[in-house]
Formats: sequence, structure tokens, C-alpha cells
Amino acid sequence: MSVQGTTLEDVFHQDISHALWSAKPIDEDPEVIISAHLAFLRAGADVILTSSYQCAYTTFERARYTQDDARRIMLKSVQLAKEARRRFLEEPLAASRDVKIALSLGPYGAMLYPAQEFDGFYPPPYGPALSPTQEKTNAFDDTPEGKAQEQAAIDELAKFHYERLCTFAGDAETWNVVDFVAFETVPLRREIYAIRKAVERFGGESMKPWWISTDYPGGRFPETKTDGGHLTATDAASAALLDGEEAAAWGFGINCTGLEFLPALLEEARPVAKKHLEKHGKRPWLVLYPNRGDVYDPVTQSWRESSGQGQKWADEFGAVVLVAIAQGDWEGVVAGGCCKTGPDEIAALAGEIRTRI
Repeated sequence: MSVQGTTLEDVFHQDISHALWSAKPIDEDPEVIISAHLAFLRAGADVILTSSYQCAYTTFERARYTQDDARRIMLKSVQLAKEARRRFLEEPLAASRDVKIALSLGPYGAMLYPAQEFDGFYPPPYGPALSPTQEKTNAFDDTPEGKAQEQAAIDELAKFHYERLCTFAGDAETWNVVDFVAFETVPLRREIYAIRKAVERFGGESMKPWWISTDYPGGRFPETKTDGGHLTATDAASAALLDGEEAAAWGFGINCTGLEFLPALLEEARPVAKKHLEKHGKRPWLVLYPNRGDVYDPVTQSWRESSGQGQKWADEFGAVVLVAIAQGDWEGVVAGGCCKTGPDEIAALAGEIRTRI
């Protein structure tokens, strides 16, 4: 599986330091989006994510687009992935490939500036109201009032995610192209609940296969507890797969996280996969797409490069994937790369996995 945002910057020399991030070239330079998709497909990716991660009416409004233009560009992101797949499948070496398209939907925090996927500091009504003298927190008070505010935040976040789902599904030609729906880089448990609520309202069990992918900067889930510490991957996986009565996610994921943290995080999530089997009679899928190891500063929008690139990254990540498969807790594993992983890393990963399964 491939994510193309930073590849547009690194390989195709696009300036994506913009409110729309990788969505900006959809309208201004669609051929570069197609080229990025093709680069990953030729490297061995079987799933490509649309360049719609930061596409939402609020982000387009901030970038001074009309609602009609926003909708048009959002739908176009899917059609560009479809065109890339069409071109690729006409190539001689692609005859036997089954290429899938995943609709990329970022969290509410990706629509903020600075982006808040890694901290989860959402403004009211999506997060707690704080006075200038209060320490920053992403947790509501553990009081009746705080719990009521948290439920109101879940309702508002559900509206946000439902609106985007309806935009893509409202156009049959676009929706028919989508094979998976990927809710990515979700930093808060309440947003996981909100996504499930949105999917339930949208159609629940009739939804296309969909996953909720969470992120762990520094190895920790961003949401804090009111009494200190952070929620865990167990908490995040339970929110996606077990808690409540809304439709459970088809898959649980970890993305935009350092590779070195995956083994411990997966050990935390494994018991939830077992309970999912007991509750639903089927195993969930696991979706893993860690970063290459570079560290991102959301304020300066710059990266500090790591040494774990290419084959080294693929060797280490491939070993993690093979262990997850062998343990048998998941129905299957979708594996790929997130920020700063490019076609070279995906080619190495594809070679590593396919020669060892």
C-alpha cells in the first residue's frame, strides 16, 4: 500500500506546504498526482490511497475555494487514482495485478493549522474549552459536565466525517471506484467513536470495507487521561473494534508512527483482535503503514531525516509484518508506508514480503 503526500515533495518536487497539502495539485497539476500513483504501482503497491487526506469543506474554505469547487476537487482525487490504475494495468508487467483504491480521509485535526493529528488539541466544540492560563490538554474533565461535553464533541465530529462520506458517496461514478475507506491518523478515542457513529448513520454493515488508523508519536497515543498518562493502543483498538453498538471497523490500523514502536503497540492491540473474534465471529484486518523514521515538526513543516531507508526499512518492517501474520490474531495484514516512504521503500517491502510468504 502507498501514501503519496511526501513523495510529491521529495520525488516530484511539489510545494505542498499549503492548507490543502497533497490535495493542492489535484486541481493545479493532476498529471503529477497520476505520476505519483504510477510510481508506487510500478514499485509493487497493490493498494493506492487517494490524495484526499486533507480534503474537507473547511480546509477548502480556508484556502478560498467555493463549496462547488471543493466538491469537484474531492471527487476528482478518486478519478485520478482510477486513471492511474487504468494506465498501469495497460502496462505489460501489470497483467496479473489486482489494484485497489482506498479513499483517504484524514482526521478533523488535519484540517487545523497547525495540524493536530499528533497532539489532538481540538478547539470547542470538538475539544475542551481552555482559558489562557490553563495547561493545554485534549481530555475533557471526568465530571458529569465534562462527559456531556465529550458526547457533544463526538456528535460534532461525527457530523464532520459523515458530511465527507456523503460527498464521495453522493456521486455514484466516484463511489463505485472506491474499494476501501481509510480514516487515517486519528489521535483521539472520541474521534474513533465519532467515525463509527458516522459510518453507522451512513449505512453500517453495508459500508465498503473500512479501517480506522491511529498514530503514536513517540510511541504514545496522543489522547491523555484526566489523571495523567496517555490512552494506549489497547484503548484505541477497543474503540475501533469493540466498544459500543455501532458498526465495528473492518480493520484497525497504525500509521504515521515510527517503525521501532510497532512491536510493543501490536502486543497491546492483539487482545482486542481476539475479543473481536469472540464478539463478531470473525477476525479484523490489521493495517500497518509506519513512517520511514524521519521526524516531522508541524510548526516549521519540515523533516529531520533518519538513516532507516530503502532496504533497511523494508527488512525491519517486513519482520514485524511476518510476526503479525504468524500470530494469527488478524484476518490479514495490509502493509505499506506513510510519511517519507517512497517508491524505493515500497519496492523493497514488496520484495521482502512476497519472497517470504
